[in-house]
Amino acid sequence: MLRWRGALEVANDAAHATRSAPAAVRWQPRRFHLPAMQLIGMLDSPYVRRVAITLQLLGLPFEHRSVSVFRGFDAFHALNPVVKAPTLVCDDGLPLMDSTLIIDYAEALAGRSLMPAEPAARLRVLRRIGLALAACEKAVQYYYEGALRPPEKAHAPWRDRVTGQLHAAFAALEAALPDAGWSATPEGIGQDGLSTAVAWHFTQQTVPGLVSPQAHPRLVAFSAAAEAMPAFRAAAHGDGTVPVAG
Repeated sequence: MLRWRGALEVANDAAHATRSAPAAVRWQPRRFHLPAMQLIGMLDSPYVRRVAITLQLLGLPFEHRSVSVFRGFDAFHALNPVVKAPTLVCDDGLPLMDSTLIIDYAEALAGRSLMPAEPAARLRVLRRIGLALAACEKAVQYYYEGALRPPEKAHAPWRDRVTGQLHAAFAALEAALPDAGWSATPEGIGQDGLSTAVAWHFTQQTVPGLVSPQAHPRLVAFSAAAEAMPAFRAAAHGDGTVPVAG
C-alpha cells in the first residue's frame, strides 16, 4: 500500500543515503561560474582603450572581443543593436555603453577608484578628463571627415574648426600637467593621466602631424612613460586583443 511520506521523512532518507554512499559518488553541490565581462570594440578606439586599461588597473577580469563597428557591424549588432564602442557585456548579459559610464560601473564593482574623493581635487581631475575626452572626440571627427566623407563633399571650414578645438584641448593639458602630479605607475596613475595619455597616443597614431609633439614636450614624455606600463602594453593601440589575465 502506498502511503504519504512527509518532507522530514524524505529528508532523513536522503541524508542516510548520502552518508552510506561511497565517497566517489556522494552528492556534491554544483558550482556555477558566471562568465567574465566582455569588452567589445577595437583598441584603435581611444574610448575602448581607456576602458581596457582601467579594467586592468582595477583588477577586474574581462574578455576582450576586438569587433569593428564597421567591418564587424552584424556581429556587433548581435551583441548591442546600437553598435556603439565600447560596449561592456556585463555578467548578466546587459550591454552597457559609453566609456565613462562603463568606468563608473567598474569602479563600483572593484570597490575602489582612480579618482580622488575630495571635491576640489576631483573637480580638477574631472576638468582634465573632459579635456582629454574632447581631444579624442575632435581627433575622431577630423579623421572621419577625411576617411568616410567623399573628397568632393569635404568641408574645409569644419576641419579647421575641429583642428582648432583639438589644439586648444592639448594646449590646456600641456599647461595643466606640471600641477597635475601625474605618475606613470600602476599605483599612482589616475583617470585623468590615463585618459590624457590615451588621447595623445591616439591622436599621434591616427592623425599624425596634426598636433605638433615639439609644442607639447610634457605630454610627449608622460605619454611615453604611460605607454611603458604593463596595462597600456597589454591594450596596445591597434587591432589586437587584450590577453586574458591568467
